[in-house]
Amino acid sequence: MSATSSMYRTAAVAVMLVVASTGLAADKQTPKDAQLIASAMRAAPPGVAKGATIVAMNADGTMRTLRQGTNGYTCMPDNPATPGPDPMCMDKNAFEWAQAYMSHKPPPAGKIGVMYMLEGGTDASNTDPYATKPLPNNHWIKTGPHFMIVGADSSFYDMYPKNPDPDTSMPYVMWADTPYEHLMAPVK
Repeated sequence: MSATSSMYRTAAVAVMLVVASTGLAADKQTPKDAQLIASAMRAAPPGVAKGATIVAMNADGTMRTLRQGTNGYTCMPDNPATPGPDPMCMDKNAFEWAQAYMSHKPPPAGKIGVMYMLEGGTDASNTDPYATKPLPNNHWIKTGPHFMIVGADSSFYDMYPKNPDPDTSMPYVMWADTPYEHLMAPVK
Protein backbone atom coordinates (compact mmCIF):
# COMPACT_ATOMS: atom_id res chain seq x y z
CA MET A 1 0.00 0.00 0.00
CA SER A 2 1.16 3.53 -0.53
CA ALA A 3 2.31 5.61 2.43
CA THR A 4 -1.12 7.27 2.46
CA SER A 5 -2.84 3.88 2.33
CA SER A 6 -0.64 2.49 5.06
CA MET A 7 -1.32 5.47 7.30
CA TYR A 8 -5.06 5.18 6.63
CA ARG A 9 -5.08 1.47 7.42
CA THR A 10 -3.08 2.09 10.61
CA ALA A 11 -5.32 5.00 11.59
CA ALA A 12 -8.44 3.01 10.78
CA VAL A 13 -7.30 0.16 12.98
CA ALA A 14 -6.52 2.63 15.78
CA VAL A 15 -9.94 4.23 15.44
CA MET A 16 -11.70 0.89 15.58
CA LEU A 17 -9.66 -0.15 18.58
CA VAL A 18 -10.68 3.00 20.44
CA VAL A 19 -14.33 2.49 19.57
CA ALA A 20 -14.23 -1.15 20.60
CA SER A 21 -12.61 -0.37 23.93
CA THR A 22 -14.64 2.71 24.86
CA GLY A 23 -18.10 1.98 23.45
CA LEU A 24 -18.49 5.58 22.26
CA ALA A 25 -22.02 6.74 21.57
CA ALA A 26 -22.96 8.00 18.12
CA ASP A 27 -22.15 11.65 17.54
CA LYS A 28 -24.40 14.06 15.66
CA GLN A 29 -24.72 12.86 12.07
CA THR A 30 -24.22 14.96 8.93
CA PRO A 31 -25.97 14.55 5.56
CA LYS A 32 -22.93 12.66 4.22
CA ASP A 33 -23.15 10.09 7.03
CA ALA A 34 -25.57 7.87 5.10
CA GLN A 35 -22.96 7.52 2.34
CA LEU A 36 -20.24 6.73 4.88
CA ILE A 37 -22.40 4.13 6.59
CA ALA A 38 -23.21 2.49 3.24
CA SER A 39 -19.51 2.40 2.34
CA ALA A 40 -18.55 0.87 5.70
CA MET A 41 -21.27 -1.75 5.42
CA ARG A 42 -19.85 -2.93 2.07
CA ALA A 43 -16.74 -4.15 3.95
CA ALA A 44 -18.52 -7.17 5.43
CA PRO A 45 -21.28 -9.65 4.58
CA PRO A 46 -24.75 -8.11 4.98
CA GLY A 47 -25.54 -10.09 8.13
CA VAL A 48 -22.38 -8.82 9.84
CA ALA A 49 -22.65 -5.26 8.53
CA LYS A 50 -26.27 -4.94 9.65
CA GLY A 51 -25.35 -5.11 13.34
CA ALA A 52 -21.87 -3.55 13.23
CA THR A 53 -20.80 -0.32 14.86
CA ILE A 54 -19.90 2.15 12.12
CA VAL A 55 -17.14 4.70 12.71
CA ALA A 56 -15.62 7.41 10.50
CA MET A 57 -12.48 9.47 10.68
CA ASN A 58 -12.92 13.23 10.62
CA ALA A 59 -10.59 15.46 8.58
CA ASP A 60 -8.68 16.41 11.74
CA GLY A 61 -7.94 12.76 12.61
CA THR A 62 -10.53 12.49 15.35
CA MET A 63 -13.20 9.87 15.01
CA ARG A 64 -16.87 9.62 15.53
CA THR A 65 -19.35 6.81 15.80
CA LEU A 66 -21.99 7.05 13.08
CA ARG A 67 -24.01 4.11 14.32
CA GLN A 68 -23.71 2.03 17.47
CA GLY A 69 -23.76 -1.68 16.76
CA THR A 70 -24.93 -4.78 18.56
CA ASN A 71 -22.80 -7.68 17.27
CA GLY A 72 -19.21 -6.94 18.33
CA TYR A 73 -18.04 -5.91 14.85
CA THR A 74 -16.88 -2.43 13.89
CA CYS A 75 -16.73 -1.22 10.29
CA MET A 76 -15.10 1.84 8.75
CA PRO A 77 -15.83 3.38 5.33
CA ASP A 78 -13.47 3.70 2.39
CA ASN A 79 -10.87 6.43 2.59
CA PRO A 80 -11.14 8.41 -0.66
CA ALA A 81 -7.48 9.49 -0.31
CA THR A 82 -6.23 5.92 -0.85
CA PRO A 83 -5.79 4.46 -4.34
CA GLY A 84 -8.55 1.87 -4.13
CA PRO A 85 -11.58 0.94 -2.08
CA ASP A 86 -10.63 -0.15 1.41
CA PRO A 87 -13.55 -0.20 3.84
CA MET A 88 -12.91 -2.72 6.61
CA CYS A 89 -14.69 -4.54 9.41
CA MET A 90 -13.31 -6.50 12.40
CA ASP A 91 -14.60 -8.64 15.25
CA LYS A 92 -13.51 -8.15 18.85
CA ASN A 93 -10.63 -10.66 18.72
CA ALA A 94 -9.31 -9.08 15.54
CA PHE A 95 -9.30 -5.74 17.40
CA GLU A 96 -7.03 -7.21 20.05
CA TRP A 97 -4.76 -8.66 17.37
CA ALA A 98 -4.63 -5.29 15.60
CA GLN A 99 -3.90 -3.51 18.86
CA ALA A 100 -0.91 -5.82 19.41
CA TYR A 101 0.25 -5.15 15.85
CA MET A 102 -0.03 -1.39 16.33
CA SER A 103 1.87 -1.60 19.63
CA HIS A 104 4.56 -3.90 18.21
CA LYS A 105 3.59 -6.47 20.86
CA PRO A 106 2.83 -10.18 20.50
CA PRO A 107 -0.81 -10.87 19.59
CA PRO A 108 -2.94 -12.46 22.31
CA ALA A 109 -2.68 -16.25 22.26
CA GLY A 110 -5.73 -18.37 21.55
CA LYS A 111 -7.92 -15.56 20.19
CA ILE A 112 -8.78 -16.13 16.54
CA GLY A 113 -10.32 -13.11 14.85
CA VAL A 114 -11.93 -12.24 11.54
CA MET A 115 -11.46 -9.10 9.43
CA TYR A 116 -13.38 -8.34 6.26
CA MET A 117 -12.37 -6.19 3.30
CA LEU A 118 -14.99 -7.25 0.76
CA GLU A 119 -14.38 -4.18 -1.39
CA GLY A 120 -10.70 -5.12 -1.60
CA GLY A 121 -7.68 -3.47 -0.13
CA THR A 122 -5.00 -1.09 -1.21
CA ASP A 123 -1.52 -2.38 -1.97
CA ALA A 124 0.70 -3.72 0.83
CA SER A 125 3.95 -5.53 1.50
CA ASN A 126 3.40 -9.27 1.84
CA THR A 127 6.50 -9.70 3.98
CA ASP A 128 6.94 -6.56 6.11
CA PRO A 129 4.06 -5.62 8.44
CA TYR A 130 5.39 -2.08 8.85
CA ALA A 131 6.33 -1.23 5.25
CA THR A 132 4.90 2.08 4.04
CA LYS A 133 6.02 1.98 0.42
CA PRO A 134 7.18 -0.53 -2.17
CA LEU A 135 10.86 -1.42 -2.09
CA PRO A 136 12.75 -4.00 -4.18
CA ASN A 137 12.78 -6.51 -1.32
CA ASN A 138 9.39 -6.13 0.43
CA HIS A 139 7.18 -8.00 -2.05
CA TRP A 140 4.47 -5.41 -2.68
CA ILE A 141 1.15 -7.02 -3.66
CA LYS A 142 -2.34 -5.93 -4.66
CA THR A 143 -5.36 -7.56 -3.04
CA GLY A 144 -8.94 -7.82 -4.17
CA PRO A 145 -11.99 -8.57 -2.00
CA HIS A 146 -10.96 -10.80 0.88
CA PHE A 147 -11.37 -11.75 4.50
CA MET A 148 -8.58 -12.42 6.97
CA ILE A 149 -8.12 -14.92 9.78
CA VAL A 150 -5.82 -13.55 12.47
CA GLY A 151 -4.54 -14.92 15.76
CA ALA A 152 -4.57 -18.60 14.84
CA ASP A 153 -1.89 -21.04 15.97
CA SER A 154 1.10 -21.18 13.62
CA SER A 155 0.21 -24.75 12.63
CA PHE A 156 -2.98 -23.39 11.03
CA TYR A 157 -0.97 -21.09 8.78
CA ASP A 158 1.41 -23.91 7.86
CA MET A 159 -1.44 -25.40 5.79
CA TYR A 160 -1.33 -22.43 3.35
CA PRO A 161 1.25 -21.01 0.94
CA LYS A 162 3.72 -18.59 2.49
CA ASN A 163 5.30 -17.47 -0.78
CA PRO A 164 6.54 -13.85 -0.64
CA ASP A 165 4.94 -13.29 -4.07
CA PRO A 166 1.67 -15.21 -3.69
CA ASP A 167 -1.11 -15.99 -6.10
CA THR A 168 -3.65 -13.59 -4.57
CA SER A 169 -6.53 -15.43 -6.24
CA MET A 170 -6.03 -18.25 -3.69
CA PRO A 171 -5.72 -18.23 0.12
CA TYR A 172 -2.19 -17.39 1.28
CA VAL A 173 -0.36 -16.25 4.39
CA MET A 174 0.57 -12.59 4.63
CA TRP A 175 3.48 -11.53 6.85
CA ALA A 176 4.54 -15.18 7.18
CA ASP A 177 6.81 -16.14 10.04
CA THR A 178 6.17 -12.88 11.90
CA PRO A 179 3.98 -12.56 15.01
CA TYR A 180 1.37 -10.95 12.73
CA GLU A 181 1.06 -13.66 10.09
CA HIS A 182 -2.53 -14.06 8.98
CA LEU A 183 -4.54 -15.83 6.32
CA MET A 184 -5.68 -13.77 3.37
CA ALA A 185 -8.64 -15.45 1.69
CA PRO A 186 -10.03 -13.99 -1.55
CA VAL A 187 -13.79 -14.09 -2.01
CA LYS A 188 -14.16 -13.42 -5.75
